Amino acid sequence: MSEIDPKKTIRFYTEQELDALEETDPDMAYRIARAQAVIARDRTAPAPAGHAGPPDRGAVERAVADVRRILQRDGGDIELVAIEGAVVRVRMKGACAGCPNSVLDLRNVVEKVVCAVPGVSAVVNSF
Repeated sequence: MSEIDPKKTIRFYTEQELDALEETDPDMAYRIARAQAVIARDRTAPAPAGHAGPPDRGAVERAVADVRRILQRDGGDIELVAIEGAVVRVRMKGACAGCPNSVLDLRNVVEKVVCAVPGVSAVVNSF
């Protein structure tokens, strides 16, 4: 397992596991490999400059509300759990809980909207 945050650990699939999965479900193997590549890229990206203070809680709540409307279209939901420094902790709920695409939704939808709030550097799903 690779640690992204000391409080949260996620599991990365090995190349051998992805190869085995590709034999039975090539689409899923591709999506997992792509999600892992995005996470690895994001982990090595430099922190945004100009974010001196903590994020405004009201702005984060509004961003999460915007994301909630997007996710609810497909039966999903999201909850703001905490703001810890520059990291926003959310909980994916509804159809998003346990969905294999929730990792992609977190990176491609939630992070893009919430990280646009000044002071937010990362969004983490708390299970």
